[in-house]
Amino acid sequence: MTCSLETFAGDSTHLYRLAYAPNAWQFPDWSHAREGGTFGNRWDDPQAIYRVLYASAQRVGTFLETLARYRPDPMVAAALDEISGDDEPLPGPGFLPRRWIADRVLGEADSGGTFARVSSAHSLDYLRVAMAGSLVRHGIDDLDAATIRQRSPRSFTQEISRLIYECTEDDRRSYDGVYYESRLGDEIQNFALFEPAALTVGESVPLDESDPDLQGVLLRFGITLYDE
Repeated sequence: MTCSLETFAGDSTHLYRLAYAPNAWQFPDWSHAREGGTFGNRWDDPQAIYRVLYASAQRVGTFLETLARYRPDPMVAAALDEISGDDEPLPGPGFLPRRWIADRVLGEADSGGTFARVSSAHSLDYLRVAMAGSLVRHGIDDLDAATIRQRSPRSFTQEISRLIYECTEDDRRSYDGVYYESRLGDEIQNFALFEPAALTVGESVPLDESDPDLQGVLLRFGITLYDE
């Protein structure tokens, strides 16, 4: 299937990924897939044929993307404050166990792949037509950059992932994955790499609690570390 999507490509793109030890670039085991075959992430394959690795071109980006889910919810945090009173704060939204850090490594790799730049004007125009049936099915009245970035329904962006995976030229897949700007900031460049990912992989290094990027994101998000 020939597609008309703007591409992000270069001789080499340096990437960072934060994941479980010991290898940051190991694809998730299929045994951890959810019902339906995906791992619950934005660009996963809805048909459960290929797996996806998520990475960032900015080192701090991988901390932002991974830790965003632990940010305190204002309403829940207020309720917890009422429950805890003057006692020690209860672990919950805004709290992260130190064990989380001990279980993870930070990996670096280089990719020379070609990625579909889904939020460019050209790509959005193409996807608006190519995904028309999916838009109707999901109750989305139009496709724009905000639609691409929204957290739900993830099944919609997963269907875009499948379309991109099936794009071919000269009997070869046209794209190695998806390039997308982070919803946490335009300056963060993220990549979803389709299996198999053509990477030159470096060492995966254990995460250090004193890491300045980690500490900066914890402070930015208002997340407190605690011992279980």
